[in-house]
Amino acid sequence: MRVVAKFGGTSLGSGDRIERAADSIADAVAAGHEIAVVASAMGNTTDELLDDITFDAEEADRAEIVSMGERTSVRMLKAALAARGVNAVFLEPGHPDWPVVANDRGEVDAEETQRRVEALAADLDDVVPVITGFLAEDLDGNVTTLGRGGSDTTAVMLGRYADADEVVIVTDVEGVMTGDPHVVEGARNVGEITVDELRNLSFRGAEVVAPSALSFKDDELDVRVIHYQHGDLLSGGTKIEGQFENMIDMRDTPLSCLTVAGRAIRNRPGIMSTLSTALYDSDINVDAVASGMDSMTFYVDQDVAERAENVLHSEVIEVGELSSVTVREDVAVIRVLGGELPNQPGVLRRIVDPIADAGINVIDIISSATSVAVFVDWEDREDTLEIVQEHFSS
Repeated sequence: MRVVAKFGGTSLGSGDRIERAADSIADAVAAGHEIAVVASAMGNTTDELLDDITFDAEEADRAEIVSMGERTSVRMLKAALAARGVNAVFLEPGHPDWPVVANDRGEVDAEETQRRVEALAADLDDVVPVITGFLAEDLDGNVTTLGRGGSDTTAVMLGRYADADEVVIVTDVEGVMTGDPHVVEGARNVGEITVDELRNLSFRGAEVVAPSALSFKDDELDVRVIHYQHGDLLSGGTKIEGQFENMIDMRDTPLSCLTVAGRAIRNRPGIMSTLSTALYDSDINVDAVASGMDSMTFYVDQDVAERAENVLHSEVIEVGELSSVTVREDVAVIRVLGGELPNQPGVLRRIVDPIADAGINVIDIISSATSVAVFVDWEDREDTLEIVQEHFSS
């Protein structure tokens, strides 16, 4: 197998942990696998260096300063591998074989980076490269960074361009857990999770794999997360499956939106569960939900709208702090899906502004970390789809 192994700061946080990391790499090499290594700064070095910059430093100087954490890690790990008889070399910005290149906007130059990574991968049967994560250089050789979580981005990007079988993220958690083990009892490891599921969790606080890294994953590349104490790079942890879908989709049948209003939406615990359960018990599927301060809207298939209205009306009568339920029919939904949506400032404006400029009323917008759903009148659906395709696909 060809594997890119990324070791996070915690997994390299002490001499003992560096020894453990080197052992796992050496074992994989001894088993005949081709290994490339990406190393983060040891422990909290990057944060400590940033805290020490108490003066007004230029961006170029800041990048050089914070790069020292990763530069130290790769030297330590390379030396530990050499002590185990592994032919290893450390790579950092400035090295002739350095692979990660950024353009003048600080974005990865995919074409140049891929060319360099492919050249690097050609020698993986002879040497283990230990590469600084988080860092890049521009075409003039100036050091820059890939932002928070950039070491994960380095690893998955290298895995894709090197045609690796797998990227292994070695960190301080047992992969993705069913909940925070420090908060909930009985939290267990999730064996498999999709990139869309993980991206949504990541943008809501889960610190497992940096969201920016997942954009480089494709169906052919396996990504796995394991604990640094596991010891075996090639098994265990959580497998991340699939790749982001980038598409614009229009639902081919109309929806109805049912809005329940009342003070209970704001101040009664469990009201969402009460309303949703009532629809579930009546075998009514909910396509989407939107909530306001004193209202909640459920989007359902139009052919079950009348039944849904009666179900929700019963709850309005039952719950004194609910006022009324209303129905709007003939609603269309156009969805934009893409793994890079959260990295695009102003993405909602790019979608909505052209629709408004065309005089089309937007009924609702529901967004997540990987999708934006725009609800409009059914008669406006074709025009809206055309506008979104024209302004967002470009």
